[in-house]
Amino acid sequence: MVFPISFAAVWAIVLLAGGALLTPIGDWYRGLGKPRWQPPDWLFGPAWTIILGLAAWAFVLCWDAAAQRGDTAFLLALYLVNGVVHFLWSPLFFKARRPDWALIEVPFLWLSVLSLCVFLREWSVLASWLVVPYLAWVSFAAVLNWSIVRLNGPFTRHPSD
Repeated sequence: MVFPISFAAVWAIVLLAGGALLTPIGDWYRGLGKPRWQPPDWLFGPAWTIILGLAAWAFVLCWDAAAQRGDTAFLLALYLVNGVVHFLWSPLFFKARRPDWALIEVPFLWLSVLSLCVFLREWSVLASWLVVPYLAWVSFAAVLNWSIVRLNGPFTRHPSD
């Protein structure tokens, strides 16, 4: 059980730390028009911590069943692909200051999370359900991203603050 717990923990920590480091809440972001229904900025960190913690737990729950079926490479691939597309959103939105590009990336992230929901079910029904909050949050974030693009576009690259 050491490998699945270690992998899941590292996966979640890398995504959480990367997201935190790549998400500066500076003047540019504060100056964007946002919908009234956007949650407060402080909520995003705890929400992502819970969501990625649940997804990491889902990985651990699936590991033994996937190993018995010879599916560990597929399980790892699902999480690695998700990790890459998850990691891309913040630099597009915050570092490149291109919410429009981040919005183009969102369907790839959403599909990677949906893939987790669908395929994890093969190994653990509970694991599949543990990823549903991730899918719901990415769906919500997609609508929020779209609203920010609609309220502020068109976007062009700006020099750093």
